Amino acid sequence: MDWNKLKKTHFFGDPVEYIYSTTLFDINEYDKLYENQNNLDHKVWQDFDQKYCTGYEFKEDFFDINLKKEIMCLWFFKERTDRTISYVVVNGKQLSYTPNTFLITKSKEITLVNTKRKHIRHPFVQLDLSLAAWDNILKRFNK
Repeated sequence: MDWNKLKKTHFFGDPVEYIYSTTLFDINEYDKLYENQNNLDHKVWQDFDQKYCTGYEFKEDFFDINLKKEIMCLWFFKERTDRTISYVVVNGKQLSYTPNTFLITKSKEITLVNTKRKHIRHPFVQLDLSLAAWDNILKRFNK
């Protein structure tokens, strides 16, 4: 992933340090991945894997999050037909669960809140991000 695209406006320090960005990943490339989310063997996913060389897991629902990872690096793939309002809550801070949005934090206190449970799935990609990579990102923001 090209973490150099992150801007200071994507970094937040309250209530915990986290990055929240809707502009990190090209929307056209995201759309191709979204269209093929049921086939991770598809060429677009293989190209993504080769281009960014980062481990990842596609999760069918937010409740499948792996909290054993050092850093929570989540990329939301909200269903296009899902018109409900959903939020990801990080240590009490409410953030919109919207398509092509990245949330990166060291915090493990992450939950999903739905205003109305209309859709069964809340898909996302959980990327592998090491503690060292997280620290390097924070250094760019003088943290």
